[in-house]
Amino acid sequence: MASFPKDLFDDLPKDLVRVGAHRAPKKRGGGWIGFAWAALATGVLVVGGLFTLSLIDPSVRFEIPGLPAPAESVAAPTEEPTPTALPLTDPATIDPARLITITVLNGTPVAGQQAVAGDALAAAGWPVGTTTTASTSDVEKTTVYYSNPADEDIARGLVGALGVGEIRESTAFLGAPVTIVLGADYTPAP
Repeated sequence: MASFPKDLFDDLPKDLVRVGAHRAPKKRGGGWIGFAWAALATGVLVVGGLFTLSLIDPSVRFEIPGLPAPAESVAAPTEEPTPTALPLTDPATIDPARLITITVLNGTPVAGQQAVAGDALAAAGWPVGTTTTASTSDVEKTTVYYSNPADEDIARGLVGALGVGEIRESTAFLGAPVTIVLGADYTPAP
């Protein structure tokens, strides 16, 4: 084993508590300061994120316990607007440049309703693209959704062809210009 010559650092006084600058004793409570800063940063990020979310989507509301909820304005019921488009009753008159495809979704607990409705509409000449089940099976009313106001006439014609339903303009179904969500009120024609 190698031995090194002694120098002045080998003869330290016995009453010296520290052995090196990097081995200073930890301060009491020093960990709480870091924890407090982390908690503060987390709180600021969460509150900022929730505030941003409430600005993006007005349907998201956060109520603070102990504070009164803001008064909601209740809109007066409005009458059904008068139709702006007449129902298109002959699907053969649909201009091919409109690129209309119809998606049929089954929102009923009865399996296969989407195929029955889709086949009936296709047999009548309607451009049915996709038939599948909806994300829920407890839809009560059949609804025909259209994303472009120019397609309202087709939506009204489909309600007439199905014999049931209501129309609604919505951008919820962007995969097809017209989407039918079958509800429990739909009964196939015999």
